[in-house]
Amino acid sequence: MTNAAKTATYDVVVVGAGPVGENVADRTRAAGLTTAVVENELIGGECSYWACMPSKALLRPVTARADARRVPGLRESVRGPLDVAEVFAHRDYYASNWKDDGQVRWLDSIGVDIHRGRGRLAGPRQVTVETPSAERYTLTARHAVVVSTGSRAVVPDLPGAAGANAWTSREATSAGKVPDRLVVVGGGVVAVEMATAWQALGSRVTVLVRGKGLLARMEPFAGELIAEALTEAGATVRTGTSVAAVERREGGSGPVTVVLDDGGERIEADEILFATGRAPRTDDIGLDTVGLKPGSWLTVDESCRVEGNDWLYAVGDVNHRALMTHEGKYQARIAGAAIAARAHGDPLNTARWGAHSATADHAAVPQVVFTAPEAAAVGLTLAEAEEAGHRVRAVDYDMASVSGAGLYADGYRGRARMVVDLDRETVLGATFVGPGVAELLHSATVAVAGEVPIPRLWHAVPAYPTISEVWLRLLETYRG
Repeated sequence: MTNAAKTATYDVVVVGAGPVGENVADRTRAAGLTTAVVENELIGGECSYWACMPSKALLRPVTARADARRVPGLRESVRGPLDVAEVFAHRDYYASNWKDDGQVRWLDSIGVDIHRGRGRLAGPRQVTVETPSAERYTLTARHAVVVSTGSRAVVPDLPGAAGANAWTSREATSAGKVPDRLVVVGGGVVAVEMATAWQALGSRVTVLVRGKGLLARMEPFAGELIAEALTEAGATVRTGTSVAAVERREGGSGPVTVVLDDGGERIEADEILFATGRAPRTDDIGLDTVGLKPGSWLTVDESCRVEGNDWLYAVGDVNHRALMTHEGKYQARIAGAAIAARAHGDPLNTARWGAHSATADHAAVPQVVFTAPEAAAVGLTLAEAEEAGHRVRAVDYDMASVSGAGLYADGYRGRARMVVDLDRETVLGATFVGPGVAELLHSATVAVAGEVPIPRLWHAVPAYPTISEVWLRLLETYRG
C-alpha cells in the first residue's frame, strides 16, 4: 500500500516505478512474491509524463491533419491551423495532468507497497530510502533488487549550454507555449518527432544534425523521406552541422543564439532543444556499495540479471540494450519470470527465445517514429545484417503502388524494405515509411520474432485493399 511500513523485508524491491518497474512488480506479485517499489518522482515514470504519452498526444493531431489534407472531400475542411489550446489540453489529459493517482491505485490493487523517496543500494539486497522530509530507512530483499531508474537527457558540454535553460525531451513534451522560433539539435527520434510537432503548432523550426542525415539507426531512406516532409512543412533541416556554443542572457530567458562551428554562423531562436542522447540514472543509486561504477550502464545477462551478482537485476534503459518503453516492459516480464523461477527453485530456460531470455532485445526490437510520414522498423537493417555476417538480400517496394495506400491518401509517398536471410529464407528485418504504417509493424515483428519461413508467409494473405498488401508485393518482388 502507499505509505508502506518502514524498515521492512520483501521478496523483491524495485528501485524506480516507471512503466518498467511497475511491470516487474506486477510479474513478481503475480508469482506470489511480496514486492515493494521505491520512487522519488511520479509513479509511472518518464514515459507517462514526459515522453511517450505526451509526445504522441502532441503528434496525433499533426498526423491526422496531414492525412486528412490528402483525402478528397475532406482536405478543404482542414486547411486552417491547429487549435493549440485544444492540442495542449489533449496532451495534458494523456499525461494525467502530471498526477499519478491512477498509477498508485493500480499498484495498490495488485498489492505492491509504494515507498516515496530516493532509493539507493546499501550493500547486497539492501535499499535505503530517503524520504522528501529527509527521513531514512532500509528495505531488505530476500530474493532480488531490481534497478529500473531509467535514463535522462544529455545536454552537451558546450560553452553557454549549461546556463541557457535549454529544452530537453521533458520541456519539449510539456511546454505550454509555442515558441516563434525553435532550434532542434540532433537527428534521432526525439529530434524529428518534436520538430514535426512544434512546426505544426506554429514554430519556425531549424533542425541541426551533426551527421549525414536523420534517423541514422534506421534504413537510410527513412531519414531521407522524413527530412523531405519536414522541409515541405516549412522546417529547415541542416545536416553535417555542429553547434560550437550557445548564448543566452543570464537567467536563461529571452532569445537564444546558437553559434555553429562552421565559420561561426549564428542562428537566433526563442528556444533550443537538445535531443542529443541519453545517460543512465545510476550516478546516485549506491552502485559503489556493491562493487559497480556509479553513473554506468549496467551489463546484464539474458534474464536481465546484472553480471557478477545473483540478486541484482537491471531492466529498461539502465541496461542499455534497447532504450524504448515497450522493450523495457518486455525485459520486465522476462526478469519477473526469472526472479520468480529462481525464488521458487524452478529451472530456467535462457536459451534463444526461451521464457527467461530477452532475445528480442537483439533480434526483434520494434520501433515507430510518429512523424508525418511515420517510420516503423523491426529487426536488422541491411547494413546491420551484413555486418553480422548474414548472407542477405534487401527487397524494396514503393508503397504508393499498393492499392490500399492510394485509397488512404492521395499522393501517398512511402517505401518498404524486407531484409531476407538467404540461407534460412526468413525475414531478419523490415522497415516501412509512409502515412499510417505504424500498424503494419506488429505483423513484421511476428514474422521476425517467429522466424517465419518465406514459403509460409505466402499463406498469410493480406486483405484487399489495405496497406498491408505491401507484404504480398514484397514477397512477389523477392520471388521475381
